Amino acid sequence: MTVSKLKTSPRPSATTILTPKKERALLVGICRPGENMTAALEHLDELAMLAETAGAEIVEREMVKMRQYDPALYVGKGKAAELATLVAEFNADLVVFDEDPAPAQARNLERIFKSRLVDRSGLILDIFAKRAQSREARTQVELAQLKYMLPRLSGAWTHLERQQGGIGMRGPGETQLETDRRIIRAKIGKLEEDLSMIEKQHKTQRAKRADVFRFSLAGYTNVGKSTLMNVLTQAGVYEENLLFATLDSTTRNLPLGQGIKALLSDTVGFIRKLPHGLVASFRSTLAEISEADCIVHVIDIASPTYREQMETVEKILNEMGLSDVPVIEVFNKMDALDDPSVLKLVKETKPEAVLISAVKGTGIDTLRERMRHVMEQDKVVLDIQLDPTNGKLWQELYRVGEIQSTEAVGDTIQMKVQLDRVNAGRLGLLEPKRPDPWRREISSVSEDEEETPEKEA
Repeated sequence: MTVSKLKTSPRPSATTILTPKKERALLVGICRPGENMTAALEHLDELAMLAETAGAEIVEREMVKMRQYDPALYVGKGKAAELATLVAEFNADLVVFDEDPAPAQARNLERIFKSRLVDRSGLILDIFAKRAQSREARTQVELAQLKYMLPRLSGAWTHLERQQGGIGMRGPGETQLETDRRIIRAKIGKLEEDLSMIEKQHKTQRAKRADVFRFSLAGYTNVGKSTLMNVLTQAGVYEENLLFATLDSTTRNLPLGQGIKALLSDTVGFIRKLPHGLVASFRSTLAEISEADCIVHVIDIASPTYREQMETVEKILNEMGLSDVPVIEVFNKMDALDDPSVLKLVKETKPEAVLISAVKGTGIDTLRERMRHVMEQDKVVLDIQLDPTNGKLWQELYRVGEIQSTEAVGDTIQMKVQLDRVNAGRLGLLEPKRPDPWRREISSVSEDEEETPEKEA
């Protein structure tokens, strides 16, 4: 494998959310065997945005083209030594990898670099920790961080691997490291309980909105979801040209004209290789998407990697079991698009998509019209056994539905009726649209998962 030096160009600082003294970071991109170098370079650009969002000062960027995987050092002994030279040359405080080396590999690399190593997941978790404002978001992030930390304790706290001593404490005992693991597991259990209570509260709140059609914004981070939310609902959601500017879900009334109203929710953005533990922890936030009647997939058409971003979001939505939910594809930031051929291509390949500029207000009326159309099309046909004495339900079905047939069957009336899904849910005629797609996968990590033996360098 070879390390190719890339010219480091100055990049505008994305934010100043860290301490006044920024940490100097060496970024390392990975081009896997068979991977396109152009795509790998775009991934490295995204890593740079993440590092800047976290508050790091980027001193150099390197791309490692891998020919084979090294079980001890991930990138190989020779390339690790070359990177160590760059760390010393640029006086880097930390090395940021665009992949997630195993804990043992990370320890080996840190010994060679004589500098701290931060992988992609750790970097994203750090950003989330700084963005979290509400109690729910802080709980979710802390839980994900502890889950991330647990298998890495043996690397971070090797100086604690000793028996506790003292009068009355000599003997087998447990190592300090085992004690710390036990403390973290107990903390994880407490956070899981707290998050479960928060989820129940949110579920109760969502149940009260069951009779209203719900749209949910979904998309890659920094595609303009919060800006669109504010344009459509005047919600006043925080918006900034930052990755993960919004972590907490926000739901507001959505006026669509012609007296039609719905609800619109804005949630945390997705990103390539979003840490699994973070997705599991943000289960209650993502529930706004999983319970939506229609998903508005916002795409940054001005991004050179918009296709890959679309695939990332679609993959996560499919994993959530939402492939059956109607989706409106909204291509945002058309005002920032330099290449008109991209706009032409999208119009040809995505004729149903809506092209907008949330900042300029372009295409918003078209989007509202598309939303109204989706609401009108979301109808179900139900076979109902109705008690003739239930006059209130009988009256409501005639008011909001279209009765297709009625037949007396014994002491009941067999009725076939077509009505929209919102009213069907309000009248208690529908089971939940889909089961909970996110099984809780945030139980404590086992001893076997905590430490994967790797060859030491």
